[in-house]
Amino acid sequence: MSTSSSVHTETTALASAIEEARIVRKVAWHIMPLIMVCYLFAFFDRINVSFAKFALQTDLGLSDTAYGLGASLFVVGYVLFEVPSNLMLYKVGARRWIARIMVSWGIATALMACVQVEWQFYGLRFVIGALEAGFAPGVLYYLTLWFPSAYRGRITSTLCLASAFAGVLGAPGAGLILSQLDGLLTLRGWHWLFLVGGIPCVFLGFLVLKVLKDRMVDATWLTRDEQALLSRRIDEQNHSIGGQGHSLLGALKTPGFLTLCLVYFLIQMGSYGLNFWAPHLIRASGMTNAATIGLLTAVPYLCGAISMVVVGRLSDRSGERRKYVMVLMLLAAAGFFSAGIFAHNTAVLIAALAIMGAGVIASVPAFWALPPKIVTGVGAAGGFALINTLGQLGGMVSPVLVGRIKDATGSTTPALYAIGCLCVAGAAIVLFALPATLRAKEGTLQWRTG
Repeated sequence: MSTSSSVHTETTALASAIEEARIVRKVAWHIMPLIMVCYLFAFFDRINVSFAKFALQTDLGLSDTAYGLGASLFVVGYVLFEVPSNLMLYKVGARRWIARIMVSWGIATALMACVQVEWQFYGLRFVIGALEAGFAPGVLYYLTLWFPSAYRGRITSTLCLASAFAGVLGAPGAGLILSQLDGLLTLRGWHWLFLVGGIPCVFLGFLVLKVLKDRMVDATWLTRDEQALLSRRIDEQNHSIGGQGHSLLGALKTPGFLTLCLVYFLIQMGSYGLNFWAPHLIRASGMTNAATIGLLTAVPYLCGAISMVVVGRLSDRSGERRKYVMVLMLLAAAGFFSAGIFAHNTAVLIAALAIMGAGVIASVPAFWALPPKIVTGVGAAGGFALINTLGQLGGMVSPVLVGRIKDATGSTTPALYAIGCLCVAGAAIVLFALPATLRAKEGTLQWRTG
């Protein structure tokens, strides 16, 4: 090939990459804000139930083990209905199914304000988990329909900013609601907590139905040429996925798929350990004011938000996914170990929680850039759900583990050490046990334009 031909080819490729990046930004501005708000409210529930812990235990007479069981029953419902929910999403369309999830789980969350006895707490937490099942993997699948693989690290990190800001905004907000609204209209503060967390979800569900589109051809805010370019790019990447990853059964047989399930299980062990027990750890260190605990609980989520943005950009620029997941899991482990060592020193504990948040929160979007490398189509819809389902078992085990150990020993420190060791194990699996397909770097031409 002559020099002029080579230059022409590179110029054409660069122009195409610039145009693709422009279209991706346009798509992101149209669909990501609403999706992020929905994701934000999904994580408000995790924050709210952790802040309601003390009041629930007082009003319902729950032990730490009983609270942990109720928290875990949410995950049981989630796990049982996750894969069927996402297969239904693939059949009826992501927009309709995500809207259904938002409306139904919003109603159930608001009904938490009606809980009066222990068995109602258990039953409603299970129902909320069942109704929310499929939401997170459904949204992740929806994003694969709109964004090429080279942008998914940044896009997934942007989405997961909502989970981090659920802590940044939700934790102080929960503290204020508990302290300021307690007794308003004869309702307890924790009643208001669940009402505020659930009712807006119903309205968001109807907004999803009106605003989002299932197919790129229905996006009237894209020109025909823009639709064609983006569709072609995504189709090319989906066709390049070899092996059996185009169906759910095929996904199960794909090398590395079940390993990813195990890795996500370990990540979620750490994630739920932070979500459900951070307020308790801060309280046990000597803090008693609910509003102050809320503000301090926001620190790990703020650090997690910063970390995931930075890692999302770096992983997209380098095309390297696996090593970032590994480093983040080691960072999370350091946070858990430090939180155990300095459990009674509030200042150092907050620093440990910041490290924990930077690692465990950012590891979630970093991880979700890996599965689309090996599954697509119904394999992606069902496969994402299955990974999330098996991973969410970590959310069932983690609260019970910490609660059980605390009831048995009077301290959460041994449980923090245990979760830290599991994070180290996850990092080792990511580094040494993934197949070549998941070790390979992705192309980075797009990011040389910006």
